[in-house]
Amino acid sequence: GTVSEAATGKGLKTIPGGKRPRGVTVSPNGRHVYVANSDSNDVAVIDAVTLVVLKTMPAGLDPEGLTLSKDGRLLYIANENELAVTVLEVASGRVVAKIEAGTEPETAVMSPDGRWVSVSHETSNDIYVIDTTTNTVVKKIPVPKNPRGMRFTPDSRRLFVASEKDHAVSVIDTAGWTVVKSVPTGGERPVDVVIAPDGRRAYVSHGKSGDVRVLDANSLEVLATIAVGPRAWWMALTPDGAFLYVTVGRAGEVAVIDTRSNAVVKRIPAGALPWGVAIADVP
Repeated sequence: GTVSEAATGKGLKTIPGGKRPRGVTVSPNGRHVYVANSDSNDVAVIDAVTLVVLKTMPAGLDPEGLTLSKDGRLLYIANENELAVTVLEVASGRVVAKIEAGTEPETAVMSPDGRWVSVSHETSNDIYVIDTTTNTVVKKIPVPKNPRGMRFTPDSRRLFVASEKDHAVSVIDTAGWTVVKSVPTGGERPVDVVIAPDGRRAYVSHGKSGDVRVLDANSLEVLATIAVGPRAWWMALTPDGAFLYVTVGRAGEVAVIDTRSNAVVKRIPAGALPWGVAIADVP
């Protein structure tokens, strides 16, 4: 994995990890980074300060997206080829639970209130909702074709889903777990969606049209289109929402967007086919 300093874009280190790194997430205290390695079937634990791999933990078959419990104790990992979600205790590496998933689970996302983990399934075209108190699936929600990236709004009341093959974004009301709105984004092959800290904007990356679309989070009207390059995949916002980082696979870089001007202000080399991206607020 490639590590860069967010303020300057300066490359700090390339960390040799497992095979085919995919999803990446950061502990709540900013001290550890977790990377899912889909071809070596493990998760690497990286010290965010020293940038050294502390250990690797078996994580089920073909781990892709992963998310942490609110207290940072448990990792929820989508195992694409196992049709399951592995729940891993971070401290011990022990598998706490294996939760049956739909076909081709891609992404796992924790709600800000810590109550729910949503899992998208690219082939069965649905979202499973896991209750974190019981680690069981409590809801299965059909969505447009090929759902990939998802994000909850900061108040955990809505879940946004990007559906790649239907070129659409859907909004799920978490009170009743129903799709309340689904609209085409205007771009081709949406992959990920992130929500501004104030909940007013949604940003959607598009793999084929090579852009990020800025949507009004309530009306889903497209407010701006920002060209970033082909295979715009996964995204991460800085905690203050000022900058949006987007992996651009074909260009081998991360594009940095200023969310005030909606312009690319920096491009950071990131190795071959960068996929996941996360921002660590290191202590």
